[in-house]
Amino acid sequence: MKCPNCKKKTPRSNEMCVACGYPVKPIPVPPGGKIRFGAYDWYVLDKQDGRALIITEKVIGFRPYHHEECEITWETCDMREYLNGEFYDSFSAADRARIIEVTNETPDNPWYGTRGGNPTADKIFLLSIDEILQYFGDSGQIKTRYMYPNCDWCKDEFLPWIDDKYNLNRRAVGDDGIVRPYQLRSPGSNGRCVAGIMGFCGDGFDQGCIGISGNCDLVDGHFLFDGDGGLTRALGVRPALWLRTE
Repeated sequence: MKCPNCKKKTPRSNEMCVACGYPVKPIPVPPGGKIRFGAYDWYVLDKQDGRALIITEKVIGFRPYHHEECEITWETCDMREYLNGEFYDSFSAADRARIIEVTNETPDNPWYGTRGGNPTADKIFLLSIDEILQYFGDSGQIKTRYMYPNCDWCKDEFLPWIDDKYNLNRRAVGDDGIVRPYQLRSPGSNGRCVAGIMGFCGDGFDQGCIGISGNCDLVDGHFLFDGDGGLTRALGVRPALWLRTE
């Protein structure tokens, strides 16, 4: 079949075009459905006590997590300041009145033990690894890591991501319709990187995986888990918030 975006041939069994990253198979809508709020379409992830947890359907833009490569947590990063400042202020007064401030816990990284930081009071935030697993599907790889014992290009025992049947659920496109990576608020393999969801990278591989380690470089067949994690790179932003529904 032909990709509806780039018109190149792609196997009918593919979920996305390996040439351009366009979803050939539609990304599923969560059970809670989709709503319009402010200037964006949002997926409803949870409903309880007259409120709903929502996340933007698309990656709405690209921003660095922080302005410098340094030890950082969600509490003090530029991304949190932006979401709870400039982005929050972009909503109308009536819409802002419906956004509920919540206390978020950011657990330590489950594989590398990197500190998640103090609890934070947030109006708008990024999801954590735990929340991604809770709302988009948990295959159990977080506790039983997938081994690549005979990998010809990676000499590490484990690869630093979760690659499972829920990849499709976690994917999100940008305004161009291409599957894009987006950041989480959980720390990566060290305090200079953050976890994220992988997007199209040109080889049709691992889109929708949970990057537990963050942006690690491969050096001599080994992932550089102690290196800088690309905090200053402009990566995808997919905000979430709790919305008053009653």
